[in-house]
Amino acid sequence: MTTTLPLRVWALLGHALQPLAPFWLRHRMARGKEDAERLAERLGIAGKPRPQGRLIWIHGASVGESLSVLPLVEKLMEDGFSVLVTSGTVASARLLAQRLPPPRNGQTAIHQFVPLDLPAAVARFLDHWRPEAGLFVESDLWPNLVGAARARGIKLALINARMSESSAQGWRRAPKTAAALLSAFDLCLAQDEEIAARFAGLGARGITVVGSLKADAPPLDVDEAALAALKAEIGARPLLLAAQTHPGEDETILPAHDALCEAFPNLLTIIVPRHVGRGQDIAMLCGPRPSARRSLGQAISSLTAVYIADTMGEMGLFYRLTPFCFLGGTLVPVGGHNPIEPAVLGCAVLAGPHRSSNTRAFDAILAAQGFGSVASSTDIAREAGRLLADPPTARAAGQAAHSGAVSLQGAVAKSAALLERLLGDARA
Repeated sequence: MTTTLPLRVWALLGHALQPLAPFWLRHRMARGKEDAERLAERLGIAGKPRPQGRLIWIHGASVGESLSVLPLVEKLMEDGFSVLVTSGTVASARLLAQRLPPPRNGQTAIHQFVPLDLPAAVARFLDHWRPEAGLFVESDLWPNLVGAARARGIKLALINARMSESSAQGWRRAPKTAAALLSAFDLCLAQDEEIAARFAGLGARGITVVGSLKADAPPLDVDEAALAALKAEIGARPLLLAAQTHPGEDETILPAHDALCEAFPNLLTIIVPRHVGRGQDIAMLCGPRPSARRSLGQAISSLTAVYIADTMGEMGLFYRLTPFCFLGGTLVPVGGHNPIEPAVLGCAVLAGPHRSSNTRAFDAILAAQGFGSVASSTDIAREAGRLLADPPTARAAGQAAHSGAVSLQGAVAKSAALLERLLGDARA
């Protein structure tokens, strides 16, 4: 990999900071951000033996990336590879412990925490695992890790590649460093044409648009007992779901709730914040509106106007409650969260104008629905009111959203075919 001054400085800092790494990890552990029993993995010390035979390494930052690669893990195991999946968060480790496929025909899937981007930790990690290829999901790129893998001749690919326009603008301020890092990858498998153009402009090579792996991901799972209990608490009440909201969006949803209550006086609004620590803040925003918080074990009563679902890992539960939802990260400049997750469960999507993180998916799903663009409380109340007043139309919208999500599938097969060609080139 070509080096630049910023990359050399980063490597030097990595060498200098290595003695402090254990102390920093213990600090993070005290805050619940590291697994106390697996701290050594963050220093590149493997917690498991390397499986025999051919090994592919997949790295994703957190939960979303981990979920998106599960179908690809299955496909690679079918093709005769064992798979090492790395991530950096405790939540993703717990998820993968439950969702990685079991061993089959001598192949296995293993999770390890990604090593800190320190030269010694990276070297220990690569010395032990010796992968045939490294697949980095979306754009979680660590310079020392990428550079060391490239120096060892490991084939590298960006898969499910994604980069927002704001991130691209940041990289454009250091064009030589961006080009040096991205050119280390043999393939860049982009989610859509806009993303492909951003990567091309920054110096990536081997760019192909294959779609999003998230379209091929299995539907979000659900605790059936919890679903039945929640349905019993809600009963026949009309429901407005605001999923994965950010600050600034709850302040739009609550006035929409008030407007809808004129026609639907027993309306229940469920707000699922993207970050569960915001539950108390949302409760304060509710003001005189009676609210309940799931994280506190508070049940929905006949008086509850707003239910704050401030718990983790339950989106599959809430998307199954209703034929439509408002999807957060779209009224504020976040870029929009994954609309395929609700759509594949038959839950239509209302979304604001900020959709750059999932442009292709939003376009396909909203086009299939024939509606869904909103920009204000008035818009949300109008669209939600129309669907609440006409349940058959709402169910049809959910079915259309499902069709739109299904039309996006195929990225796993396309990615696997291109990766097979890459690995064939490596053996040639």
